[in-house]
Amino acid sequence: MDPKEIALLCLKAAKDKKAINPKLLDMKGQSSVADYVLVCSGSSDRQVKAIADSVGKELKKADCYALGVEGYNEGKWILEDFGDVIVHIFYESIRDFYDIERLWPFATEVDA
Repeated sequence: MDPKEIALLCLKAAKDKKAINPKLLDMKGQSSVADYVLVCSGSSDRQVKAIADSVGKELKKADCYALGVEGYNEGKWILEDFGDVIVHIFYESIRDFYDIERLWPFATEVDA
């Protein structure tokens, strides 16, 4: 699968769990770390974990596995690294505090 297909699967999985304000950012030419970054949030630590689980399960079905997962136990900010696609899942107030989307003001949002 190419990175865009992986990113769109991540977005779909997040939306399936009612992620709040999901934004899929095209990072090509903006970052050497990833081609796509998905940022979304949940209204509770349980929802944040459910979104992360959903993303992991959807990608596993496509034979794509996370290279690393951080923050799962706390459920406040989970980062899932799929190589060219990075997923940030925040507890809503934590997302507001860090406002990481501002780090990439020139990245374009992918419509899906």
